[in-house]
Amino acid sequence: MGLNVHKIRDDFPILKKGFVYFDNSCMTLRPRQVVDSINRYYNEFPACAGRSMHQLGNKVTEEAALARKSISKFIGAKKPEELIFTRNTTEAINLVANSFKFEKGDKVLITDKEHNSNLLPWQLLAEKGAIKLKILGSKDDNTFNMDSFEREVQDVKLVSVVHTSNLDGVTNPVKDIVRVAHRNDALVLLDSAQAVPHKDIDVKKLGVDFLAFSGHKMLGPSGIGALYGKKDLLENLNPFMVGGETVKESTYIKRIWEDVPERFEAGLQDYAGIIGFAEAANYLKKIGLKNIEKHELMLNKQLTLGLENLGAVKIIGPSVDNRGGITSFNIGSVDSHQVALLLDKSANIMVRSGAHCVHAWFDKHKIPGSVRASFYLYNTEDEVEFFLKKLKEVKNILN
Repeated sequence: MGLNVHKIRDDFPILKKGFVYFDNSCMTLRPRQVVDSINRYYNEFPACAGRSMHQLGNKVTEEAALARKSISKFIGAKKPEELIFTRNTTEAINLVANSFKFEKGDKVLITDKEHNSNLLPWQLLAEKGAIKLKILGSKDDNTFNMDSFEREVQDVKLVSVVHTSNLDGVTNPVKDIVRVAHRNDALVLLDSAQAVPHKDIDVKKLGVDFLAFSGHKMLGPSGIGALYGKKDLLENLNPFMVGGETVKESTYIKRIWEDVPERFEAGLQDYAGIIGFAEAANYLKKIGLKNIEKHELMLNKQLTLGLENLGAVKIIGPSVDNRGGITSFNIGSVDSHQVALLLDKSANIMVRSGAHCVHAWFDKHKIPGSVRASFYLYNTEDEVEFFLKKLKEVKNILN
């Protein structure tokens, strides 16, 4: 069963403004159900969770616990306490990087296509001498090099790898990556910011040790995300940010840490964001992640064929079957920002341009950036046709 896209679009009042939104890898739009759930917190029980014993406080505590269960179930985690709320994927990765008990000489392996969020934390640790950083090169077609990985992972403590690349949409063979890593006694952290919103994820079937993702890329509020971790591994991490609600008791000289996950959720939490995050997960579950993945690939095949017919267009990455709902491309040597600005100003089409926070990859390949179109469940074939028509006009103007 396919998506009823026109019915879905009714849940997104902002789409009535008439623009084409192809910047979903950066941030998705929000359905009214998510916005309503956020407003419900502020209108009906705007209080603290876990602290106050009054009825409003108890209601927030209950709703936050239900949200944790919903989001855990969304990614296949069996224990809600294995889910830590963070501000976003970036904070989740930093939590692991700064809390993991590395020993001198431990090595961390990443790929050459990592978002800055999964590059910079490891760079800083390496510069401090806390770890040694290894970077795995991709194949010529930008796909994961399993042969090289099997060699390079043999002396590694932690593999931290992108699940689906925001650069070109390639999904890495993460189940095989986890299997090979574990065979070599290495743990695995997945940056799943671009995977969780677009495909069925089951952390137990993947066997992954840690997994990070964000609400704002899956119809949820901005400023909320999560880190999944196997409970025994979370319990062995050092405290990261500390303060209110991270301890059961404290004196002037010592403290008793809270249990996981509260130990890592310092201070007042974004309760409205947590509730909206869960509503977004429930919304996507009802639509069906397999339906969403199939829909995005169909749109991307349409786009790819159109781009190939335009001529002078270079698409980054492998064939469309391996790029999901993302296409990054350049028109000759034309500046990507010029293309994006003209599409926006002339046709109300919104795409991303630049290095997409993967500056190191673009620097390595001596490419200044790219135009990136990324799809989601509310995008249509008519929008793709309109985009191709207007892109042809922009190409003619710039050339």
